[in-house]
Amino acid sequence: MNSHISRWQANFFAGLAVVLPAVLSIAVVLWLFGTIANLTDTLLIFIPADITHKDGGKGEMYWYWSLMALVLAVSIITLIGSLARVYLGRQIIQMVDQVMLKVPLLNKVYGAIKQVNDAFATNKNSSFKQVVMVEFPREGIYSIGFITGDQHQEVQTKTKEKIVSIFVPTTPNPTTGFLILVPESKVTKLEMEVADGIKFIISLGSVAPDYQGKPPGVPDVSIAQPTGNLPPV
Repeated sequence: MNSHISRWQANFFAGLAVVLPAVLSIAVVLWLFGTIANLTDTLLIFIPADITHKDGGKGEMYWYWSLMALVLAVSIITLIGSLARVYLGRQIIQMVDQVMLKVPLLNKVYGAIKQVNDAFATNKNSSFKQVVMVEFPREGIYSIGFITGDQHQEVQTKTKEKIVSIFVPTTPNPTTGFLILVPESKVTKLEMEVADGIKFIISLGSVAPDYQGKPPGVPDVSIAQPTGNLPPV
C-alpha cells in the first residue's frame, strides 16, 4: 500500500511539474486579456451594445468583440508611434503634453508617469541595465537589485560619496520592491544579464544563470612545467 501511494505521489508531482507552467501561462494571458479589455472595450462605444454584448446589450461583451477592440487599440498605438517619428506628429504630441500638464490634479499624475516613462525609455547605460548585489535589508544579508541611476547631486554633496540608486524587487513579483541609495563602493556588480536576474527573482532563486568563473577558495589545478634537464630513463 505504501509503495502504491509513494508511486502515485511521484507521478502526481511529476505531472504537476509538466502541467503547472502551461496552466499558469494560460491563466496569466487570460488575466492580462481581461484586464486590458476593460480599457480597450470602450473603443467600440460607437457600436450598439445589443450587438457587442450578451443578453441584448445588458450582459458582458462577447470575447471576439473584445479581441477586435484590442486589435483596434494596437492599431491606434502604432499610428501614434508612426506620427511621433515625423516633425508634424512630434509637434502635435508636444501640444497634447502641454495641455495635459496644465490641467489641475491631472498634471501631477501625468507628469509623474511621464517622468518614470522617460527614465526607462532613455538609452543611458546606467538605467536598469546592471544587475548588482547589495547588503539589504541589513548588513550580512545580500539581495539582488538593479542600478536605476547614478546622478544624485544633492545626495552626493551631503554624503561626500558616490551614490547609486538601486531597485530591489520583491519575489516572486518583481514589479514591486524597494528603492535604496547605496554607496558605489558597497555595490557588487554581477555578470548576469538583466533577464537572468529577473528569472532568478521570479523563480525564488531556484533558476540561477550559468557562471563559468572560479568559486572563491578553489585552487588552480594546473600542471607545473618541469624545469632543467630530465634524468635519463
